[in-house]
Amino acid sequence: MRRPAALLPLGLAALGLAGCTTGFSYISRNYVALTPQVVTIGCKEPYEVYDNRQMRRMLIVSNALREYTGCNLSEARIDPEPDVTRVKRFRTAARAYLDETVREDCRITGETVFDPLKTEFAYACDTPIEKRGTVVPRLPGRNPGLAR
Repeated sequence: MRRPAALLPLGLAALGLAGCTTGFSYISRNYVALTPQVVTIGCKEPYEVYDNRQMRRMLIVSNALREYTGCNLSEARIDPEPDVTRVKRFRTAARAYLDETVREDCRITGETVFDPLKTEFAYACDTPIEKRGTVVPRLPGRNPGLAR
């Protein structure tokens, strides 16, 4: 039996949504309960970090406007190719986060790009995983509306 060609786009869309649902489900299961921390890299742009210390994985989340215009948004200079610098900026943010939370000995062992705004990094450390509830160094979170 021959299927109408009009159904092909619907089938492809369903496959695409299945992939998004898997990523969404994974992120929700592993990161939704975590409080975001903010790390700022050399271009003075903040990235939210959700660190699952028990799994030794962190989710770096960027801002859509920054990913469209590139790193130099705060300098009123548009990056002509933000996609080219994206991977480097996310890796720099992940490394800076580990350094700023006193885990300089940890190394990044892998990464998974979920979409242009979210990348997960796996990391390994020589020290054992902390027990739940252990007080660890934290970076500030984002509190819009609070003046300092």
